[in-house]
Amino acid sequence: MNVVILQPSYIPWRGYFDQIRRADLFIFYDDIQYDKHGWRNRNQIKTHQGNQWLTIPVHTKGVTQGVPIKDVRIDWSKPWAKSHLKSLTISYSKAPHFKGYLLLLEEIYQRRDEFLANFTIETSIVLARELGFASTRFMRSSELSNIEGQKTDRVINVLKQVGATHYICGPSASSYMEPEKFDAAGITFEYMQYDYPEYSQMYPPYDPYMSILDLMFMTGSKAIEHIQVEREQEHER
Repeated sequence: MNVVILQPSYIPWRGYFDQIRRADLFIFYDDIQYDKHGWRNRNQIKTHQGNQWLTIPVHTKGVTQGVPIKDVRIDWSKPWAKSHLKSLTISYSKAPHFKGYLLLLEEIYQRRDEFLANFTIETSIVLARELGFASTRFMRSSELSNIEGQKTDRVINVLKQVGATHYICGPSASSYMEPEKFDAAGITFEYMQYDYPEYSQMYPPYDPYMSILDLMFMTGSKAIEHIQVEREQEHER
C-alpha cells in the first residue's frame, strides 16, 4: 500500500496534489509542531501586481513553542475569508475556468472552522475530489495512538500502524531520511520528482509554485493532465 504523510497546508500547489493522487492512503501529519511562516496557513496566487500571499490569521497569543498543528485556532476577528475570496475573484475573474469553480470557492469560504487544520484538511480533500482523485483514502496522524520516536522513527511507526508497504515523500526528505531503517521495517520508499509541464498563467512570468487554484482556474478539467505526469522512477531502498 502506497502511503504519503504530509502536513496540512492551505490551498497547496500541485505537487501536494500529485502526492495525493499517487497515494492509496494520504495521512495529514497534524500532530507535529506548527511551523510559523510555513505553508500551514498561507499560499500564493498570481495578480497583476505580482505574486500575492493569502494568509489565514491564527491566534498566537499564549501559543507556546511545540504546539501541534491540530491545536492552532483560526482568528475569526478578521474578515479573512471574505478578503481571500475577493482577492481570488479580482485576480482570476477573467481566467478561462474561474466561473466554473466559483460556487465551490464560495462553499469553501463559508466554512467557519475553529481549528486551522480542520479548514485546510477539508479544503484539500474537496479540491482533490474535484480534480478527480476519488480512490485516495484520507486520515490524520492524530487519529493513531501510541506513535513514538522522532523524525524517521516516528514516520516509520506511523507507516507500520497503517500497514504501509511503500512510502512516497518529497525530495527534501533526502536530507534526513535513514534508508536502513526503512529496510529493517520492510518498507520501500521513493522521492517525488517535481518536473511538471508549464501552463498558461494570467500574469507572466510563469511560476510553477502557485496554489493549485491557479492551475484549476486556467486549465479546468484538464488540470489533471498537468499533474499526472507519468515517468520512470526507481524505488530507492
